[in-house]
Order: sequence, then C-alpha cells, then structure tokens
Amino acid sequence: MGTRYLLDTNTAIYFLNGQLTPNGFAFVLSVINNECNLSVITKMELLGWPTANPNDEMKIRSFISDSIILSLTDEVVERTIELRKFYKIKLPDAIIAATAIVHDFTLISRNDKDFARITELKYLNPFTL
Repeated sequence: MGTRYLLDTNTAIYFLNGQLTPNGFAFVLSVINNECNLSVITKMELLGWPTANPNDEMKIRSFISDSIILSLTDEVVERTIELRKFYKIKLPDAIIAATAIVHDFTLISRNDKDFARITELKYLNPFTL
C-alpha cells in the first residue's frame, strides 16, 4: 500500500471552500477520492464551526460521512501526552498529530508552526505543492 494521509481541519475547510491552490486542490481531491481519513477531533471541529447556512452544514456532514473517522485509542492518547509535553502544542493539534503518527499517515495541513517541527510526524503543506 502507498502513502496514506490524514487531513487536518484547516485542509478540509480550505478544500470545502475552494481555497486551495490548483495543485493543492488536485492533490487533496486525489487523496479524498482514494481514502479520506479524519481524526475525531477534525469531525468535532468541523461540526462545531458556525456555518453560514444550512447548505454549508449539509456539505460538511456529507464530507464527514464519506470519510473514515479515526477515534481516540489508548495509543493515540499516550502519544498525545508525549507530544503535548515535548512540543507544547494545543491539545487538538496534539491529538491530530498523534493520530497521524500512530496510524503511520502523512498529515496534510497548513499549520507549519506546530506540525513541521514534530520530527516523528510525516507532514505535508498543500499550499507548497
């Protein structure tokens, strides 16, 4: 099996809003068409985000229902604790990074500030494609 990916919340939002670069959009679309993996945190963040209208919420719910949602496991929790202690990042970001690490996924995000410095995390910014 080839590289597998986890979409961060910001990538999902940029994709759904058509805000990625053409190369970034094409890449994320190919990832989504193959296997769209999301952390349970991304699901919560997307559904907790105030939407402009009911169509936006339906689009988000449809996107989530077509995705694989990765739950919190004991291994993800333990890795999250390690990441929080060592890198001092926010809890949601630590959970998303830990989920990617534990499942051996490459995380797709624009959060270079937090994710690019985590040495054990495979990371890709879709805006650099």
